[in-house]
Amino acid sequence: MKYLDKLLRNWRIKEANQFVRPNDKILDIGCFDGYLFEVLKQKNIQPSIGLDPLLEETKSKGEHLLVSGSFPNDVPTNTSFDCIVMLAVLEHIPREQQQLLNSEFFEFLNPLGRIIITVPSPFVDQILWVLKKLNLVDGMSLDEHYGFKTSEVFSLFDKKKYSLLKHKRFQLGLNNLFVFEKIA
Repeated sequence: MKYLDKLLRNWRIKEANQFVRPNDKILDIGCFDGYLFEVLKQKNIQPSIGLDPLLEETKSKGEHLLVSGSFPNDVPTNTSFDCIVMLAVLEHIPREQQQLLNSEFFEFLNPLGRIIITVPSPFVDQILWVLKKLNLVDGMSLDEHYGFKTSEVFSLFDKKKYSLLKHKRFQLGLNNLFVFEKIA
């Protein structure tokens, strides 16, 4: 990862970190190298799971498990979480698969469990393309971006199952944070 990639990642993690509670058990979808777990050490989170199809192999990162695979198929059975995190991931998931997240998340979340998502503005695709051409970012999996609109996030989660705790723009308005909570 280049410096700018790390800067943007750390900014997303800082925004998400505010909504992770102490002692939460986390599922980090799109965990890459598991850096989120390093940041969350201060919150004394429970042993958690990171999931990423780009991982070459499943491995441990301290007390956490980084699994090579995709959600929901590769999440260990009989596992539930207090928080599901997807930072800069949703825009990589095809729309037809996104429609399944509502019920799949519901199955894995404990009562009052949270979903923390960051999604960039579609305009970011153009910026990243330029930054990649200038060799300033690695821009992971940019070929999977398809112009996902931030407003589409609201329609993915049933208001009878989840309440929206927070939606805010950050990174100069080019990124969005969404926090949903499972209704008990």
